[in-house]
Amino acid sequence: MTSFINRDEWGIPHLVADSVLDLAFLQGRAAARDRAWQIEVERRRSEGRLAEWIGAAEVGWDRFARRVRLDDTARRSFEKLDDTTKQWLRSYVDGVNSELPAAEAPEFVAYGVRPSPWRPWTPLGIFLVQHILFGTFPSKMWRAHVESTIGSLPVVGDPSSGSNAWAVAGSYIAGDPHRILELPGVYQQVRLTCPEFDVAGFAFPGVPGVPHFGHAGSVAWAITNAMSDYQDLYQEELRRSAGSVQARSASGWEEVSRHVETIAVRDEPAVEVEVIETPRGPIIDRDLALRVPARVEFDLGFGALLPLLRAKTVDDVVAALAGWVEPVNSVIAMDSGGTLVSFVAGKVPLRDDRVRQVPVPAWEPRYEWQGYAPLPRSVREVVVNANDARPGDTAELGNDFAPPARADRIAALLLAATPPAEIHTDVLADPRLFDVLARVSAHPAARRLLDWDRRMDADSLDAGLFAAWRHAATRLIVASLPALLTETGYDPLFAPWLDPYQRVGRALPTLLTDEIAVAALAGLSARPWGETHVLTPVVVVPETALDQVVPLPGDNDCVRSTSSMVGVTDACWKGSVARYVWDLSDRSASRWVVPFGASGRPGDQHFADQLPLWVAGDLVPVFPDQLTVEETLQPAANADGSSGGE
Repeated sequence: MTSFINRDEWGIPHLVADSVLDLAFLQGRAAARDRAWQIEVERRRSEGRLAEWIGAAEVGWDRFARRVRLDDTARRSFEKLDDTTKQWLRSYVDGVNSELPAAEAPEFVAYGVRPSPWRPWTPLGIFLVQHILFGTFPSKMWRAHVESTIGSLPVVGDPSSGSNAWAVAGSYIAGDPHRILELPGVYQQVRLTCPEFDVAGFAFPGVPGVPHFGHAGSVAWAITNAMSDYQDLYQEELRRSAGSVQARSASGWEEVSRHVETIAVRDEPAVEVEVIETPRGPIIDRDLALRVPARVEFDLGFGALLPLLRAKTVDDVVAALAGWVEPVNSVIAMDSGGTLVSFVAGKVPLRDDRVRQVPVPAWEPRYEWQGYAPLPRSVREVVVNANDARPGDTAELGNDFAPPARADRIAALLLAATPPAEIHTDVLADPRLFDVLARVSAHPAARRLLDWDRRMDADSLDAGLFAAWRHAATRLIVASLPALLTETGYDPLFAPWLDPYQRVGRALPTLLTDEIAVAALAGLSARPWGETHVLTPVVVVPETALDQVVPLPGDNDCVRSTSSMVGVTDACWKGSVARYVWDLSDRSASRWVVPFGASGRPGDQHFADQLPLWVAGDLVPVFPDQLTVEETLQPAANADGSSGGE
């Protein structure tokens, strides 16, 4: 049997194998070749062992990973999988392990470290790393802080959430997931071809398949965050005696699991962390236990990944994702027959509404889970999902949704028959703040902004003025609520989710008074938006940083989402981590792009070669006419000498 890695001109791997398991092996090998440092960092994050390589800056994450039991959840979830999925995952991990020992990455050299063999459940751990902080529990910490300081304040979504996806029946699905802009990128373009399927899509490096976005020829799918509330925090009352720990529950005091783990720290003394788990879940901070479906069920939904690759119709996609757990996603699926469906996949617990707001007492029986909510599904002609609250769809499943600006704008552009690439790059600002400006239009700066076309172009002085006004207004509101600036008492790891400036900035349209609007307009000076709104990706080590300054158009609530921290900085730290158009009427017309490149190795020609395209709003063919055969690989090259074949 023979397997091939082909590459297009952008270095994107197109993988061909004779069987499903050979293909999984090959995908693992390609991930290790292209993203060796990245996947080892994510693997160590899942195990709470990154500080051992990087140093004290990573202790906070390692402590959280140990407390929340990421690796244990991954292992126990793997053990519950069906045999077919286990074998598929093992083949992928064999592929990773066959390549990692010889993998090249300058970061390994800089830190004097080498990777070690993966375990079968490592991909599940990496997936958990990508999503454990993607849910709602930090918002509950924020609400608790607000209640304890000022009583109440509007909460508008999670400052780190947001994506677009839209579809027209019989034509195409398009969109762009918005996440923290990491370098290397969080998604890896890949095409997976074997006798059973031929699927192109975005993979998480270190995880097999294409769980979120894929085009399988006769069917395609895409997701956005449903903004559903599926993570709960319980305030535990603990008591200790003779080395044991008990937690108060509705039925009395119960013995709980407790042990101590040691975090090795580069160039520093080791750090001990106490790991406690109550019947509600693991203690993640202070007295707070986190309860999530994945830990309750020991199931991430990975049994869906292989059936999803094999899908031929919309019904196949729905059936594959019927067992999905978390994160809870809004899914769009369309097949070549023209059927378009929109549905929610995942598990959303049924419980008292107070649990959906703040941490609640663990010993109160009214706050226990009562099963899982039924999830909506509908057949549609047009779908627009942008993390917004949609009655009869997502609205009943959560509390914190994105403002409607992106969804409304996409719907308007679709009505005008705008091509998908132009929708991707639309930079019209959120209209909500302009009602306030109209009320204070006597101010010269307000009149100037009301005359502006509302386009957040990088060279726009008015866009820069608008952002400066918004920034000033946010800081004035926070200054009027000084109690919000008091220490929350939570672990510093959660500080970005609890920052008052970010939270107030996101809720600005509901908090801004005419008086503050006028005060914020005073003394503003305009600079082109792109002078301060520059690409600022997150990197683990300096060796991976970009060597250029990249001005960006767009804004937080534009369709072209290039987010910054309102009230803190204009630097863009979050945005479209991929863009795609899955054409169902003509597969060859499908297009995609990522912010950086296919390779995770600094200095490689494909490390950031897609960046100019991404900035310009261009896309490249998913299925190019010409491919270069990089090499022929034999599956017998597994690390343990076994075959990766069926």
